[in-house]
This record gives sequence, C-alpha cells and structure tokens, in this order.
Amino acid sequence: MKQRIITGIIVVLIMIPILLFAQTPVLPIAIAVGSVIAMFEMMRCIGLQKAYAFAIPLYALAASLPFLSRFMALGSLNATVKPESAKHLAQYGAIIMIIILFYFFTVAIFSRGKYNLSDVCVLFATAFYILMGFNSIIILHDNEVGGHVLYLAIFVSAWMTDVFAYFCGMLFGRDGKHKLIPDVSPKKTVEGSIGGIIFCVLGMMIFGMLCNWLTEYDSNILMFALGGVLASIVSQIGDLLMSYVKRHYSIKDFSQLFPGHGGVLDRFDSILAVSIAMMCLTTFVDFF
Repeated sequence: MKQRIITGIIVVLIMIPILLFAQTPVLPIAIAVGSVIAMFEMMRCIGLQKAYAFAIPLYALAASLPFLSRFMALGSLNATVKPESAKHLAQYGAIIMIIILFYFFTVAIFSRGKYNLSDVCVLFATAFYILMGFNSIIILHDNEVGGHVLYLAIFVSAWMTDVFAYFCGMLFGRDGKHKLIPDVSPKKTVEGSIGGIIFCVLGMMIFGMLCNWLTEYDSNILMFALGGVLASIVSQIGDLLMSYVKRHYSIKDFSQLFPGHGGVLDRFDSILAVSIAMMCLTTFVDFF
C-alpha cells in the first residue's frame, strides 16, 4: 500500500506540469510517449511484441498522431468554423485506421499461419482504442469551445471514479456480497461502482462551478452532472475492459513501469475510455 501511494503521488506530480503546459508541445510529447509505451504493453500482452510488421507501423502512428492532431488544430485557429478541424481529424483518422486494418489482414494472410487471426484482430481493436483514447485528449483540448479547460474534466471524472469506487467498495462492500463482475475483476463491488458514480457527479459539478468562477466561461452545471454520470460509467467500463484483456491473456499487470500500479495501460485505462466519451459527447452538447 505504501509503495502504491508513493508511486501515485509521483505520477500526479509528473502529470501536473504536463496539464498546466498543455498548450505547448509538452502535451503531444507526453501523449506520444504514453501511446508508444501503451502500444508496447499491449503487443507484449498479446505476444506480438516481436512481430515487427505490426509493431513498427503502430509505434510510428503512436508517436506521430499527437503531433498531427495538434498541427491540424493550430492550422485552423483562424478559421471561422472551428468544428471543421475536428471533422477533418475524424476523416483522416478513419482513413488511417482503414489502411492499417487492411495492412494487418494482408500481413496475417501472407504469414502462412505465423500470426493467429484472433490475436491480430485483438491487436487492431486495442490499438485503435489506445490511439483514439490518447489523442482524444488533444482533440478535446484544441478543438472545442473552452477545450483548454474542459479537457481537465477527463482526469477529474476518471480519478474521482477510481478513488471513490475504491473507498466506497472498502467501506460498504467489504462483505463481498454484491460483486460487480467477479469473472473479470473479483474485487470490484456494486457499492463501489455506485459510490464512484455519485462522487464523480459531485466532482464534475464542483469542477463546473470552479470554471464559472475562475474562467470567462459560463458552465452548464446540469450538463456537467450528466457528463459525470456518463464519464463514471464509461470510466469503470474502461477499467473492466483492460482487466478483461489481462485475464484473457493470463497476466497480472501490463508492465511494472509504475510500482504498485502496473503499466501505462493499468494506470490510464479509465482515462482512455473517458477521453473518447467526452470527445463524442462534446460533438452533440455544450458544457459552456
């Protein structure tokens, strides 16, 4: 427990300057590094880390997409219609992933059975998820009204859910009678899940109020509350998804990069899911 707390504090101290200087190259650099490490962790989990025909293109994408996302946003700063940038990002992203999909299938077909088709499909799906999750942070920050403030809601909601789901599970679900999904994550309880949602909503509402007081934006507190519900549910699904992958491939952690916490995918599993959900949600509704 002591090691876990110390590592958590160190991670937070590293994250603070990255978030504070998100408008500089610091954010895309950090996301590129995180994406490459996460991609390696996933490929090693699946057993394809030495399949260079897959690894090299994925590393290249993981390292370059954050800068492409930032470059396209900067190129549209003077545009009268800001959403065009996000639209182009979505189009280019879809094209890239379709190319990667056909490339993966081609490599699998001509490998003469060297690569298992199900593993290739899992790699593509998880790679798409990882790339979307990390790059959604930059897309939200750079392309939405108040995005340089709103993107912080990704971390607020994910961390509030993680922390209070843990403590509520410890306090109210210690008898273990109401397991959430024991086949995937034996320690998670219904009480913890509900507690995570409640405190995430409260945290998001407080965050929205702070945005009202400290920024030039007028927050829609109701939307922050509803966003908190969605973000907390998605956060827990993201956590369970990575647990499901680990259980399927019989590993405990994706790596030991963060002692007591595991690897990048162990530590940022919820954030990947929430960032995608927040990016999609802001396409249809306004928080400010």
